[in-house]
Amino acid sequence: VRQAPRHRSKRRSVPAKNGDFRPIPGAIPHRLSSSPLLVRPAQQRIADRGTPTVTNDVLDILDPQLLEEAVKNSQVAPIKVFRDAHNCANEKIKTLFDQGADIETLVRARAQVIDTILRHAWRFYLGDQEEDIALIAVGGYGRSELHPGSDIDIMILLRSDDQEHYRDPIELLITFFWDIGLEIGHSVRSLAECVDEARQDITVITNLVESRLLAGPKALFDTMKTQTSPQQLWPSRDFFEAKWKEQINRHHKFHDTGYKLEPNIKEGPGGLRDIQMIGWVAKRHFNTETLRSLVEHRFLTEEEYQELIEGQNFLWRVRFALHTTTKRREDRLLFDYQKTLASQLGYQDSPTGLAVEQFMKHYYRSIKKLSLLNEILLQHFQEAILYADEKSQPVRINKRFHIKKGFIEATHEEIFNHYPFAMLEIFLLMQQRPEITGVRASTIRLIRSHLYLIDEQFRRELCNQSLFMEIIRYSRGLTHALRRMGRYGILEKYIPAFGNITGLMQYDLFHIYTVDEHTLMVVRNLRRMSIAKHAQELPFCSQLAAKIPKQEVLFLAGLFHDIAKGRGGDHSELGAVDAYEFCRLHGMGNYDARLVAWLVKNHLIMSMTAQRKDISDPDVINNFANQIGNTTRLSYLFLLTVADMRATNPSLWNSWKGSLLKELFKATQRALRRGLENPMKQAENIKETQEIAREILARNQVSGKAIAQLWQHLHDDYFLRHTAEEIAWHSQAIIENKGKELPLILVQQELCRGGTEIFIHTPLADHLFAATTRALNQMGLTVADARIIQASHGFTFDTYVVLEEDGEPICSSQRIEEILNYLRQHLDDTTLIGVDINRRSPRQLKHFETKTDVTFFDDSNNDRTVMELFAADRPGMLSRVGQALMECGVYLQNAKIATIGERVEDVFHITTKEGHAFTDKEKLTTLRQKIIQYLDN
Repeated sequence: VRQAPRHRSKRRSVPAKNGDFRPIPGAIPHRLSSSPLLVRPAQQRIADRGTPTVTNDVLDILDPQLLEEAVKNSQVAPIKVFRDAHNCANEKIKTLFDQGADIETLVRARAQVIDTILRHAWRFYLGDQEEDIALIAVGGYGRSELHPGSDIDIMILLRSDDQEHYRDPIELLITFFWDIGLEIGHSVRSLAECVDEARQDITVITNLVESRLLAGPKALFDTMKTQTSPQQLWPSRDFFEAKWKEQINRHHKFHDTGYKLEPNIKEGPGGLRDIQMIGWVAKRHFNTETLRSLVEHRFLTEEEYQELIEGQNFLWRVRFALHTTTKRREDRLLFDYQKTLASQLGYQDSPTGLAVEQFMKHYYRSIKKLSLLNEILLQHFQEAILYADEKSQPVRINKRFHIKKGFIEATHEEIFNHYPFAMLEIFLLMQQRPEITGVRASTIRLIRSHLYLIDEQFRRELCNQSLFMEIIRYSRGLTHALRRMGRYGILEKYIPAFGNITGLMQYDLFHIYTVDEHTLMVVRNLRRMSIAKHAQELPFCSQLAAKIPKQEVLFLAGLFHDIAKGRGGDHSELGAVDAYEFCRLHGMGNYDARLVAWLVKNHLIMSMTAQRKDISDPDVINNFANQIGNTTRLSYLFLLTVADMRATNPSLWNSWKGSLLKELFKATQRALRRGLENPMKQAENIKETQEIAREILARNQVSGKAIAQLWQHLHDDYFLRHTAEEIAWHSQAIIENKGKELPLILVQQELCRGGTEIFIHTPLADHLFAATTRALNQMGLTVADARIIQASHGFTFDTYVVLEEDGEPICSSQRIEEILNYLRQHLDDTTLIGVDINRRSPRQLKHFETKTDVTFFDDSNNDRTVMELFAADRPGMLSRVGQALMECGVYLQNAKIATIGERVEDVFHITTKEGHAFTDKEKLTTLRQKIIQYLDN
């Protein structure tokens, strides 16, 4: 049915020309009289029974006979009688829900309450004798399923196209529905219009498949059902193909995963819509009204049917609670509600995890089961509906498996009893034969029913170990194989530790997937690096991946890098032990096994070094090179780090972080090739950089004398922390600008470092860092890196690497000009920084409490103090820190900005006004207090 636009406020409506309704004022029902409402006390009946339940006839909630008597005898407006009845029924249903009543009964009870109200109103406005008009429930309401915020979708069906005859009563009816608080989604259609719309639109026919007669002549309803039946339009084959494509497209919108931090419980993979998809196809093909009929048609086993209903009821309970909490239709499990729902549904904090983590783990494991059942049923439907008329003989693979209509199938039901290793072999065969489109449903069932065979003895048998390693080493299909093994329960049986992370979430904004989903995405990312058609995605990684000795080392490191999460202790240390034992058990040599274990143990050090340390400092590079040891480890670790960071939260990965890692890789590679016993000295590094910069400037005809005059005022840290190209760019602009207006502000749009570089040359001022960062923040820019250089002649050489809010560099000249103008106007602003931040904090941040922590330690090699800041992320943070530094007389030399989900882990290199490390501890204590004051207030 073509539904009218949903009116999200309580407004009155009249029919428009197209049969939908538009809001108008006025119109109170004139055929109703009123009386006090009498509703049976459900709580007393529950107390008598001892168990919170409701009867299927919904008399405990709203008695139709008592409602009718109340309407006839009431002395108040009939609208109030019905509104009170509706509100009272909703409160009783909510109370029953809070007491743990059966969710299926409650969902259907709410539909029956609405049935009662709509039928009474229909009878008053249109009577019982009209033969040419009917009231029909469609959509979820047609299935007799209503949650507190669900749409109440109805269709008013007319026998003919003449709507004028019923215009007035329909107008009053719809007005009445809105006046009593029902948000009705409605349409008015003639029989012919209904058929025509259904023919053109799969959504319309889907609604009609679920339609249910509420009031009016059954003959008219039956005629509509006959004229829209599979024999007349949308035969079951076409219907299934359309709905299957619809599901694929819907899943793509969620990146084909339901394992995100804020999943959609209705539309996401494994959600309620997937269950409804099964029901729609079953109704259209078998002309049945219940999912149980799939058991009778041998599409589901009784056990699978119970799993399906159990999963549906769990999601229903979550959705019911979500609607009750939000007081509206809301199907996203946002952070705003997760803790509340966990408590409402009875989860409690424990030593093994927070209540919210336990709740979400239950959710993820439920949708995993539902996704598998959806896969089984879709495969059955394909065979029964799409391939029913195809006559083909199975294609033999070996004595254990053959291919039938594109699906791999066990040759008989005792295969896995006779050949347990075949539970791994089947995945290798699918990798080897790309013509296989899936696993036959009967074989999936066999795998699931024989999982008990995968025990310690199974894992120690050489043939099984060889099969698993062959799956890991095979040149194609690894990601699909591991995902299927995960869905079917093979992976957690073969690697028991993997079962501990299945469905495990981490309640933060950094990890947006469950640990198991993140792990498989890391392996996927690693695999894509070695596939030619994806070479342009990350060209440097693809080149490096082609040179590493053994791909399986990389894949196993990805599979085990987070496997020890949730156990307590250092997951990197514990995971390294698991990885080494697994590799040795599976026949890997000691060198390779130790390499896998080393990668697991150290999988975080490269990202932390790149994001939190000054990688322009040769000492940092030399220390990191000593940790790595050799270029082989470096290559493996670089690829694992990139894959891990991109799979943790894709929105946090950007070209800037990629450039940092690449810069660290190149610098460490040079250090390792030079030899750990012969580390690069600062003086050598500076000399080499200056020589290259002079060559560039000479080609641009810049005077050598002018260069020398400029550089004599610059300290070593400037030449250490900038490339030769950047130094040449700065120098030429400053020399050419001599005698002209300051500040000199330069913008380099396309920076090899992955961001946009803003260079500011101006006389020194205490407020400059705070004013600059505030201005950049007001422009909607994120500062990724700040290098603050103070020259000896009283000028600053400040460089900021900035990104747009989407993590990308600035891409338009107009935007650059806008930023330049804004900076010129606001760099002299010495008023209190941080009091006028216009950007709002992201919604999710308010649900996390991160204590602001400031620590200091000495960097004696560079005669400076390092300040580490851990705090909750928020707009304007750097400008507030800058204000504190200014007020405390502290000079900033460098800033490393790292945002880890909902928190920041920034590192600042600070000095006294004279350029030395701090020895005055009281000064640092004052600075700490000032920063905490500005950030927390």
